[in-house]
Amino acid sequence: MSDKMQRNPHPDFKEVEAGRAEWDVSSSFRYSKTVSPEWKFGDGANSLYDEAAKAKKHVAIDPYEEGRPAGFNYKLLISGVVPRPIAFVSTRSADGKTTNLAPFSYFNVVNHDPPLFVVSFSAGGGSDKDSLRNILDTKECVINIISEHFIEAANSTSVNAPYGSSEWEVSGLTPAYDCHTVKAARVKEAVFSIEAKLDHHKDYESKANPGKKASTVVTLEGTRFWVREDALNQDKNLIDPEVLKPMSRLGGITYGRVTEAIEIPRPDFEKDVGGQEGLKGLKKTT
Repeated sequence: MSDKMQRNPHPDFKEVEAGRAEWDVSSSFRYSKTVSPEWKFGDGANSLYDEAAKAKKHVAIDPYEEGRPAGFNYKLLISGVVPRPIAFVSTRSADGKTTNLAPFSYFNVVNHDPPLFVVSFSAGGGSDKDSLRNILDTKECVINIISEHFIEAANSTSVNAPYGSSEWEVSGLTPAYDCHTVKAARVKEAVFSIEAKLDHHKDYESKANPGKKASTVVTLEGTRFWVREDALNQDKNLIDPEVLKPMSRLGGITYGRVTEAIEIPRPDFEKDVGGQEGLKGLKKTT
């Protein structure tokens, strides 16, 4: 068992951070080979799954085990389902008097025709509740993707500011009120932003505390895409990761950057596996 990972393990974060290596500005996005370029169908795990790893046992965890706080499941999931993309959501109130900007890592794209995105808001106060309130009231928002060049500013918007306080001012980021289909602002510093309209939402009740709402999941339809010109290809269908430099969420207060990738072609069952006959030859005897 490892006791290293905690939500916020540093009593004096700045002191801990001061002892760490500087941000490597020379690190750029690149492609590498896979772990096992000579891997063949039926080979199973690669060499990283060594004898020491094979000898390790697994622990079964019941999420509803008696006495297990729901918060334990939260910590476990955000440290295991990684890296997670971050929806940097911009909203405004129905009367237009207040605006909100907050990051959410319960987020992903789930369809392309129509473009659909899912964002989940855990029940609670602060920016979570404010963003959700605005989305349900106005039926719209802007999803911005967080890049390296404004990660500190983006993180600052997770502050537990009261409703009506502007995270834009806290972060120093620039609201761009030039969207075509929504009234909320996009983040001007973002390389990629998505105007979105509310498709539907669903509330979920807590199983740890029956009768109490635990979360609200919203499905949003993308209505406009905004991509910085130097990140977009000629056909306007690809975004360059070297320009986007996306940041992801790991467990606790940890973020991850993307600097290295591998490519693995998707195999064809008939051509590459050999169809049913080829599959028979791969079956392992037990």
